[in-house]
Amino acid sequence: MNIRDALLKERPLIRTQRIEAYSEHASVVSEEHWQALQTAISSEADAQPGVELIVAEIDGKIVGSVALFPPQSDAYEGLVEQVDYTEIRLLAVNSEARGQGIATALVSECINRTKNSGIDFIGLHTADFMKNAINLYKGLGFERVPKYDFEPANDGVIVKAFRLNIK
Repeated sequence: MNIRDALLKERPLIRTQRIEAYSEHASVVSEEHWQALQTAISSEADAQPGVELIVAEIDGKIVGSVALFPPQSDAYEGLVEQVDYTEIRLLAVNSEARGQGIATALVSECINRTKNSGIDFIGLHTADFMKNAINLYKGLGFERVPKYDFEPANDGVIVKAFRLNIK
């Protein structure tokens, strides 16, 4: 597995792969929530200045990706206040490539990059219906930070904040 920065020309493919990866959740949330999620994961938020778009590649094929937002960036396009640490967002792994440690490798890369930049914390947001993601993040030591939770579709689904101390 090769973890590297995404090329500009790969962004459309990555956004399409995100929708495919997240589509497994379409049946467990309301249509409104799925539409809001689909809009968020296919937006150009990952093209903001300072955002690092990182991919996992196996045999020359992109099988996963993640965006690492710098501190004080608008990672959620106005839905939550800006934080003074990096934020993992848009983690996605192709369904046929799951179970190979790709998500862990991508998150670990984000943690290492944050550590190397001298920042003490890294955060992320996820929802209860993303059970595998929550298990991954808790297993890596991320802890809840409820003050940064938000409800993007006004449908009762709370997007929960997590943070890891990496000092």
